[in-house]
Amino acid sequence: MVIFRSRLSYLLLIAATFLASTCALAAQDQPHLLRVAIVGLEHGHVEGFLGALSSHRDVELVGIADADSSLIAKYQQKYHLDEKLFYKSEANMIERVRPDAVLVYTSISEHRNAIGIAAQYGVSSMVEKPLTISYQDALAIREIANYHHVHVLVNYETTWYASNRAAYDELSRGQLGDLRRVLINDGHQGPKEIGVPPEFLNFLTDPAQNGAGALYDFGCYGADLMTWLMHGQAPLTVTAVTNQDKPYEYSRVDDDATIVLKYPHTQAVIQASWNWPFGRKDMEVYGSTGYAITVGADKLRLRLQNERDESTITAPSLNGNERDSLSYLAAVLHGSIQDQGDPSSLDTNIVVMQILDAARESARTGRSVRLSGN
Repeated sequence: MVIFRSRLSYLLLIAATFLASTCALAAQDQPHLLRVAIVGLEHGHVEGFLGALSSHRDVELVGIADADSSLIAKYQQKYHLDEKLFYKSEANMIERVRPDAVLVYTSISEHRNAIGIAAQYGVSSMVEKPLTISYQDALAIREIANYHHVHVLVNYETTWYASNRAAYDELSRGQLGDLRRVLINDGHQGPKEIGVPPEFLNFLTDPAQNGAGALYDFGCYGADLMTWLMHGQAPLTVTAVTNQDKPYEYSRVDDDATIVLKYPHTQAVIQASWNWPFGRKDMEVYGSTGYAITVGADKLRLRLQNERDESTITAPSLNGNERDSLSYLAAVLHGSIQDQGDPSSLDTNIVVMQILDAARESARTGRSVRLSGN
């Protein structure tokens, strides 16, 4: 009987060990759940997040904060959201649900405040582009992030374009030679023309809430991509010209902007507009020995110095941490990658705000602005 008990105990021990190992392996296969909360529903890009949420089984939406009852009702009904998710106050929501990060979809002028509230609770933020409305605000946000030891990230659609990454890689490998000129085109027919929601249109056309019109709304893409290509280097000077081609639609802000950035051996021209005949986000990168031109999100036109004709390739797909904003956010918070020098990082976007602030001043005065420190 004693022997039987010993064998039984031994078998139970083996079974328990096997079960523990199996559970451990299963746990490793399960993604680390990222708990996020939304702050603000004014920015129309929030619909992109809500629409993509179901494809991210590693992300859980734990709260939504907005003081506007009509917006709460709109999104609750449209996306069949539990009423328990909604809060009137960001601070109250964070205290109740303790998210890993907040996704900020307020007007641009409210970014600093939303980031500051989250940071007080040790919570990181990802905001929709651009980072904020002024260089002064950007420096204050950096102080907040450093003091509270939180991440502040900026989401641009173009960050997740495989074509932009492929152009960057061609340049980094030396295929294009020394960088000489970059032309970046971004925009669409106009926010009213494409039918953005009224709450979104309201802040886009208010310089106090958006910083400017097309200059900020689409100029930020070019400033971000160029700062990335230049490894964080700020330009020597910024020169900008803006137009109001449709003052009957956009009486308070510009609807067309051209920004010229001068570096020691490179120039960039950023064309941001609410007057394109169709939506576009593309970039032309010219080096001393070749060029790379992005076509949409995944195509690249290439030609090198000794080639008679250009070739068109499909850019390698972005995988893992690079494939979209939520994957990137999770990787940063989990420590898988360092958010330094890439298009979404705070250091890159401090320079972006320096450029946009200078561009707004240049357009106002009609003079080039020399950046501080240059």
